[in-house]
Amino acid sequence: MYKLLNKLFVFLCVIGLFTSCRKEALDNYYGRPENLGPPIYQTLESKGNFKSLLAVIDISGYKKTLSASGYWTFFAPNDAAFQKYFTENNTSLDRIDSVTARKIVTYCLVYNAYQTDHIADYQSSSQPQGWVPNSAYKRRTAYYDGFYTETLPNGGKRVQVSSNRNAAYVFGDNNNKHIPYFYSTYMAARGITEADYKYFFPNATYNGFNVVDAQVVNRNILAENGVIHEIDRVVLPLPSLENQLAGNTQYSLFKRILERFMVAYVSNTDLNARYRLLTGKPDSVFVKFYNSLLAYSPNNENFLKIQDNDAQSDGYSLFAPNNTSLYKYLNDVVLEYFKSSPDAPLSDAQIDALVNTLPPGIISDLLNAHMFQTTVWPSKFASTNNYLNEPARFSSTGDIIQKQFCSNGVFYGTNKVQATNVFSTVYARAYLDPKNYSIMTLLLNQSLRIAITNPGLKYTIFMMPDAALNAAGYAYNSTTNTFTYTVNGTTTTTGVREMLTRILLLSVVPTPNNELNDLSGSGIIETYNGEYIRWNNNTVSSGGTVESNTILNVVGSKNYVNGKVYYLGNNGIITYPQKTLPQQIAVNAATATSPYYNFYRYLVSSSIYNANTQDLTGLTLGANYTVFIPTNEAIVQAVKDGVLPGNVATGVPNFTPTSTVEKDNVARFIYYHFLTGITIAPDGKKSPNGTAQPTLLKNANGDVVNINIFNQPNNLRVQDSYGRTATVLSPNNSSYFPATSNYLGTRTLFHQINNYLKYIY
Repeated sequence: MYKLLNKLFVFLCVIGLFTSCRKEALDNYYGRPENLGPPIYQTLESKGNFKSLLAVIDISGYKKTLSASGYWTFFAPNDAAFQKYFTENNTSLDRIDSVTARKIVTYCLVYNAYQTDHIADYQSSSQPQGWVPNSAYKRRTAYYDGFYTETLPNGGKRVQVSSNRNAAYVFGDNNNKHIPYFYSTYMAARGITEADYKYFFPNATYNGFNVVDAQVVNRNILAENGVIHEIDRVVLPLPSLENQLAGNTQYSLFKRILERFMVAYVSNTDLNARYRLLTGKPDSVFVKFYNSLLAYSPNNENFLKIQDNDAQSDGYSLFAPNNTSLYKYLNDVVLEYFKSSPDAPLSDAQIDALVNTLPPGIISDLLNAHMFQTTVWPSKFASTNNYLNEPARFSSTGDIIQKQFCSNGVFYGTNKVQATNVFSTVYARAYLDPKNYSIMTLLLNQSLRIAITNPGLKYTIFMMPDAALNAAGYAYNSTTNTFTYTVNGTTTTTGVREMLTRILLLSVVPTPNNELNDLSGSGIIETYNGEYIRWNNNTVSSGGTVESNTILNVVGSKNYVNGKVYYLGNNGIITYPQKTLPQQIAVNAATATSPYYNFYRYLVSSSIYNANTQDLTGLTLGANYTVFIPTNEAIVQAVKDGVLPGNVATGVPNFTPTSTVEKDNVARFIYYHFLTGITIAPDGKKSPNGTAQPTLLKNANGDVVNINIFNQPNNLRVQDSYGRTATVLSPNNSSYFPATSNYLGTRTLFHQINNYLKYIY
């Protein structure tokens, strides 16, 4: 028994020793380090120069928080900072209430502890993950507005809460404000200078680590529950962009448009319950949503937030035009075609009434032109683009009348309106006149908006009024979102969009050198889709107008930053032809003396002509062509040379050969005079230095036979397989039409040449 007790005693001693050693090891690993300072509150006490701040912390009710465990960064204003604050605001410590105290403490209290080795870094959960050096300049604070009062559009005040995401709301996210700081490594990485900082804070001194307008005068003070950075000014919560806009009546028109068209108030059951629990009041609570058409929500403190992150690498920017400039811009530009008289100035009441009639797209473009999803630094106006991908077209010295760094971005008050591309380019003429050009605007939006709203690309546009399109049988059904075409009382929707798009593309002409600024002369030019139109003494013709024997008179014009628009008389539109190429050749082949007569007679009697369709075999629908038509005299010479059937002695053509060889020769002759895949005018733009171009003719091996094109302005020459040259005869510009060269066909130009082309088969 004694031996058993002795062994048990020894065992218990060993267990006790082991337990004691393990506890000591755990204490050494997890215990509080001896060199760790006390919590933030006690650390501030020990420094001796934060007496005012400690008193404010007490008033705010945050003593316990800052004395307990946690992980904070605290930008702590010293006593000298508070003395400045008291002097500048004519107040004193004993006049600071709990609300103000809470603002001072919580806005300088940042989640998580950051020393200067990571204060400018961004924590990314996407690639590359982890710390992204020198990419952050804002951090989430403990301050948020919570519920606030606002007047609903239908009158009466109701308690509101901001949406905390763009066009969305997430319950439980308090929309905490962020505090901006300006650390030297971030500034250098972004190419931001001290001048950018002082633009917003002209009375501040920049020392490489500033918080709003305060300097960090003592950094990296370690405490048990975080890091303290001592600052030399008291920092109060910055306004949001929404607060800043609302706080100045000189931007009231911009604000009114923004909130009238882009804001919705939605009741929220969870918020109602939370509000009543916190306040005991029965008021209804609404979430304030900004429309998803906007670049961002001005009340959103979570910059492009899709995940929790205490740092922000960027912010929003808002350029708000003052009432004077915005009223003028609305009167002169946006509402120009909504007024009863273009030159009549509108009253404020009239502008308000007409703005209500604007389509949503015009409203959103007007607003988004002034909204940037990034921080626009003063030195980077020209290189920073707004939501519409346009640079800030303001002078940082002459156009900005107010600037304010906000909690969720930067605010610029301006004395001018951003002249957005959709309102200043040739696109604007149709876009800003939906009453008369709704169909044209729809078509432009589907295919050309990006191109013609680029101020660096020049265009000329011939306008297509709804009335002219309707008269031609075209319409748009907004209920079914379909285009219709009515002819002879029968309405169709099949292929109508393609038909209208072709008319549109015929009406839009790239003019990089202002080629159509003056239509008093004459000429030919390629349109956006590769077809050609002609002008002569302020008249315009296309293949379709030639076919219908219609003359389109130009009756007016308007200049824009990237070109010019023309109005056509009698509700005219530029149309495309409906006839086949042989039918179009026939117009100039009616009699033996007509310029295309001999060529046409061979064509229609050849084996490649289909009398039923009155078309040639071998042509591709929708392809472009150039047809070189020899003069009657050149055809006679081809007969004499034995190239075409007929009397070689006299040159009299035989238009109806019977032998297979002669029929094949005629077919090959016709094909060899058709360029395929390209339409060429004698303007020097295509094949200026001699280029082989494919014809419709193929040799015995099935290979395309080419001809060489030499194209100089007003001097278009064609070289055949034998090196023989034919020259395009000058168009007959003395009469409107016909013209033997530059004759307009279906995606085709017909040119008369002074020689025939001889092929090697």
